[in-house]
Amino acid sequence: MTPGLKEKLLGLLNDDAYNPLKKEELANIFDIHHTEMPMFYNFLDELEEDGYITKTKKGKITTYKKLGYFVGKFIAHQKGFGFVESEDDFKRDLFIPKDEVNTAMHNDIVVAEIIKEETDEKRAEGTIIKILQREVTKVVGVFEESKSFGFVVPDEKKFNKDVYIPKRYFSGAKSGDKVVCKITVYPMEGRKPEGKIIEVLGKKGTKEAEILSIIKAHELPEKFPQKVIREAEDVAIEIPKEEIERRLDIRHLNIFTIDGEDAKDLDDAISIELLENSNYNLGVHIADVTHYVKEKSKLDKEALKRATSVYLVDTVIPMLPKVLSNGMCSLNPNEDKLTLSVFMEIDKNGKVVKYDIKETIINSKARMTYTEVSDILEKGDEDLKKKYANILDDFYNAQDLAKILSKRRTQRGSIDFDFPEAKIILNEDGTVNNIKHYERRISNRIIEEFMLVTNETVAEHYFWLNIPFVYRIHEVPSKEKMEELSKFIATFGYTIKGDLDDVHPKALQKIVEDIKGKKEEDVISTIMLRSLRQARYSPECSGHFGLAAKYYSHFTSPIRRYPDLQIHRIIKEQLNDKINQKRIEQLTNIVDYSSTISSEKERKAELAERDVKDYYKALFMSDKIGQEFEGVVSSVTSFGMFIELDNTVEGLVRLANISDDYYIFDESTYTIIGEATKKTYKIGDTVNIRVAKVNVDLKEIDFELI
Repeated sequence: MTPGLKEKLLGLLNDDAYNPLKKEELANIFDIHHTEMPMFYNFLDELEEDGYITKTKKGKITTYKKLGYFVGKFIAHQKGFGFVESEDDFKRDLFIPKDEVNTAMHNDIVVAEIIKEETDEKRAEGTIIKILQREVTKVVGVFEESKSFGFVVPDEKKFNKDVYIPKRYFSGAKSGDKVVCKITVYPMEGRKPEGKIIEVLGKKGTKEAEILSIIKAHELPEKFPQKVIREAEDVAIEIPKEEIERRLDIRHLNIFTIDGEDAKDLDDAISIELLENSNYNLGVHIADVTHYVKEKSKLDKEALKRATSVYLVDTVIPMLPKVLSNGMCSLNPNEDKLTLSVFMEIDKNGKVVKYDIKETIINSKARMTYTEVSDILEKGDEDLKKKYANILDDFYNAQDLAKILSKRRTQRGSIDFDFPEAKIILNEDGTVNNIKHYERRISNRIIEEFMLVTNETVAEHYFWLNIPFVYRIHEVPSKEKMEELSKFIATFGYTIKGDLDDVHPKALQKIVEDIKGKKEEDVISTIMLRSLRQARYSPECSGHFGLAAKYYSHFTSPIRRYPDLQIHRIIKEQLNDKINQKRIEQLTNIVDYSSTISSEKERKAELAERDVKDYYKALFMSDKIGQEFEGVVSSVTSFGMFIELDNTVEGLVRLANISDDYYIFDESTYTIIGEATKKTYKIGDTVNIRVAKVNVDLKEIDFELI
């Protein structure tokens, strides 16, 4: 079959003007030679098996969407019902009642038929008629043993079916063990799924078993294969003299790093000077990981498989072995390091008037922490000022430039949501000492601004060179989401200016500014954030909506993100004139694949990081049952409202447990309203609560209103 036939065929089938045709007619359209007919028909059968196409009763080829069916991912609810998430932005998710799930499991790709059309009061309902793809192959949960069989109760609440385990497949598991179970038989009508234990993780309730369960549930890799470690050790050698000689040597410059106290993988350093023309010369120097991680090497394949480092409070699952991530590649002070540097001359309006990208060698003069630099700039700490006297002016210049860059971003419409992040502090024994807000101080903001301007400069440069590249994109929100947001904020007297089909970030930024400090700030910020799409990686440069940037990439963290590593490789090839037409064709496929994998792995990492934080938060609150706190309503649902405490811990107040009235959820205003009293609760309201119940296993905290 010719390359691209699948895309061309599906493009034809999904065209509005297409009328279903028989396979012979399609073969004619695509000029299939009679000797290739069997291959073409087999190709159609495979597409049908994978769910891309289907046949009408008369044997004509079409797609499920063309026939009015709903295709997407099934998202199960622990109570048995669920939703099919459509890939089509113009359709709402389809509600699937419990009796219409028909053996589908959480995350399966399914075809559903609409059985009740959408009304003003209710969303459309459907029934699942076909399962195209079983997504879940393994389940993590608690093993329970019976006399002649066992079963696994999944940790994932949405996976609401226990897995039956025949006795011969216990694999040494005992009741109460956390295990990984492989699905061997998928559920059929009236029968549970079956499986076998492939790994015992430890006793339920122990910290080690619980964290390992989260790692396994999200299919995160743990140990590096020995071959990868050996390769890392082999390449982690002293920098050859010829490599130093071919690079721009900037070891004399005042270069320093600013990172968190616990950071060991230092992949960015900065240098700054104020020029005679009052412009700033900013240098951003990033670890040259690609010098050690060559394309198609074992290290490279493993790095792409992981795609990101994962930070699980006190556990790090690195993208690269420690000998590289914390050693050879890390920009440790007073050590010669290979880097890719971007030198930018930036004027007093924050515009990059001149820039250069070079392969360099640096020697960092200081390893600064966010706390130290912030204490110098915010508090004028005299001891620290004396200690770092040789680079003190650089800190003040950096602060001034960061403010200029921030102002420029704000002027163009960049949206800055300042939601609190949790900082979980553990004792030596792994118990939770405290949970508090992670502070974004002046030094954090300096580094953020410098990395942002570097990422934009690099992305724009390679966009105009028309070379395959990995971009970080954040697409314009859908018209439907903006219409919903517009209706919601109108109840507070705000409007979104401009065309809702193609809203400008400035329109949303204006609302963020208008609500600052007002009682509706939390509720509108929360709903607005939910109305935006998720950022992702893409070979197409379609801009970053949230940053109001036409060009954006991730260039500054190649030790912990694969897209940065990938574009470093492209940049170095371009700088050394090694990109020809054949290489462009190769890179086109490479950046497409690495964008897809990196986006998928990023989502997994985010979910795992959230689950670990939720576990520690539940652990922290487990001895506080009966204690009273003040909190803020952070989310409102049909079954209750989530209350966030000052330390970022969230708990659920269930509607069924509010005793002073019968409360009803109003989806359009995100409020719950008392039927008799008309008392309302909405996002942003301050309430007093008592800790009612904590389930560490399920990572659930229940509050009750006082």
